[in-house]
Amino acid sequence: MIVACGAVASVTGLYFNLMLRHTCHVASLVTLPLLMAACSAPGGSPSGPPGGGQAGRGGRGADGPVPVLITRVVQKPMPVILPAVGTVEATSSVQIRAQVTGQLSALHFAEGQEVEKGQPLFSLDSRPFLATLQQAEAVLARDAATLQNAQAQQARAENLFQRGLLARDQHETQRSSATALAATVAADKAALESARLNLQYADINSPISGRTGILGAHVGDLVRANDTTPLVVINQLSPVYVTFSVPGRYLADIRRYQAQKPLPVTAVTPTVSNPVAAAGNEGPALAPGGAAPDSSAQAASAQGLVSFIDNTVDPATGMIRLKGTFPNSDRVLWPGAFVRVTLLLTTDPNALVVPVTAVQASQDGQYVYVVKSDSTVEMRALRIERQQGDQVVVAGGVTAGEVVVTDGQLRLTPGARVTARGEPAGRRSPEGGRSGNQGSDSSGRPGGR
Repeated sequence: MIVACGAVASVTGLYFNLMLRHTCHVASLVTLPLLMAACSAPGGSPSGPPGGGQAGRGGRGADGPVPVLITRVVQKPMPVILPAVGTVEATSSVQIRAQVTGQLSALHFAEGQEVEKGQPLFSLDSRPFLATLQQAEAVLARDAATLQNAQAQQARAENLFQRGLLARDQHETQRSSATALAATVAADKAALESARLNLQYADINSPISGRTGILGAHVGDLVRANDTTPLVVINQLSPVYVTFSVPGRYLADIRRYQAQKPLPVTAVTPTVSNPVAAAGNEGPALAPGGAAPDSSAQAASAQGLVSFIDNTVDPATGMIRLKGTFPNSDRVLWPGAFVRVTLLLTTDPNALVVPVTAVQASQDGQYVYVVKSDSTVEMRALRIERQQGDQVVVAGGVTAGEVVVTDGQLRLTPGARVTARGEPAGRRSPEGGRSGNQGSDSSGRPGGR
């Protein structure tokens, strides 16, 4: 250490002479006291503890046990689920358009109203269609009478031709005339049927049961046949479909479990309790009547079953599309809305579960700190099977009942001694339990945090 200090002093003198020779800024001489203090520090270390010792990373030695939060590895049934984002689709969506051109004379529903199949929706002015029907009936009656006369004359001409009293050309002309009149009568019947249909089309009824949307026409508007803008759109809301996509690598599992029983699907629609804040505007949103918004609003969920698996995996994304059918009798799901989807494949009855906060990552993989019976920790490598929410299902590395650290891992090294945070070392047993029976929160952390 004396040799080192002498070397530092020599270097310091040389540095001082060079600085004076080249007239550098005086502020650079501030480093000289620091170098001298390094030589005069106890133990020869500028910042080390007395005696040259260095505290361990885990807080051992003078710092004592490391305060941490702990929990136990539990073995319990865990569902095997696939999360996804889905879109709600109406089971049937119909765009109502007029099949004839006419003036809209009456509306029989309101926007957003629930309608039943066969319920009247629109009425067009039927007078032009009624007049056309009456005209078609008159033309048919006239041509029918003419046909009847032609058929009688043909019968007499046939008798005379058989007796040799009528020339062949006259006989054939009479027969052709009767045949042409029969075709005319058939055309008149078709025109009459078309007129009846147009009269029926003047009254537009709902083809399905569902909920109406925004009106595209109002009373007095001229409605054109097969216009590009529909009069109204009706969506069937019960039942509804939820379309979602999952990775194609799960297709074999989905088909295997679906062969055993129908696969349940859960769709969750988040509820915004403060729409003004959600839109990024300032100020609190008020409920009707000026009341404060309900902060206890919860997400709404619905249950359904998988009813469709697409026949192709998308080669661009590697995803496969599925559909779930939901009864939606309470109208929780709305067409076009995005929902969080959870597909339940099966339930693992004996899954080893640890909190996600206990799992740490390193270059060699994921691991946890396991608290041993002597209150020291051991680094244990994990084989992660899957993560579900704030819990991790492990395939190996720990056993049920072992105690793992969930908070405070940054100060730990293998062999470090730990204690529960906020408690003396003697108040906790080596397994991590309190001397008294204390509760824990939902994440498995002790209640003494």
